[in-house]
Amino acid sequence: MVYAIEMYFDKETEKKIMNLAQKVADAGLSTKYLEWKTRPHITLAIFNDVDENKCLDLLAQFVKKHKVFPAFLDSVAMFNDTKTIFLSPTMTRSMYDLQNELHNLMKEFDAKGWEWYQPDSWVPHCTIALTSEDNDNAFFEASNLILHEFKKIDGLYSSIGLVKITFPVEELATFDLNKYQY
Repeated sequence: MVYAIEMYFDKETEKKIMNLAQKVADAGLSTKYLEWKTRPHITLAIFNDVDENKCLDLLAQFVKKHKVFPAFLDSVAMFNDTKTIFLSPTMTRSMYDLQNELHNLMKEFDAKGWEWYQPDSWVPHCTIALTSEDNDNAFFEASNLILHEFKKIDGLYSSIGLVKITFPVEELATFDLNKYQY
């Protein structure tokens, strides 16, 4: 089984992101992202298998040491090979350090095959459209729609969770980051 540790946004930011994904669906271009029933997120790590209880205990302790911090989604980007359209966050030292610390904590779990989620090769992204299973033009039409609709989003990273990557995604637990002033 494949698991992911995801970082979530505050509710207002989440709503803005979901609005973009919904516009792609409403235009009849692609519904696959919505079918996964996942929340807007930045994936911090993916593992081939974990001891769920141990991972959740480690994650609960990890989150206690971290606070809510600013999220800036300021560009649209794509993975052409998978026809994935996403919002690209501004990479900050806080993001990099948090992800690196998380990987060090979870190093006993198997992350082989998920190199793009490792600290030295991470491409943080917030997916809003998955068009690989749609008609050939869906990727280009959805990209065009998103490019016209997107406005920079300033929000907060507010929680971290463990999910099981099934269809749809199964959220196992979510832990709020500390809410004291950042």
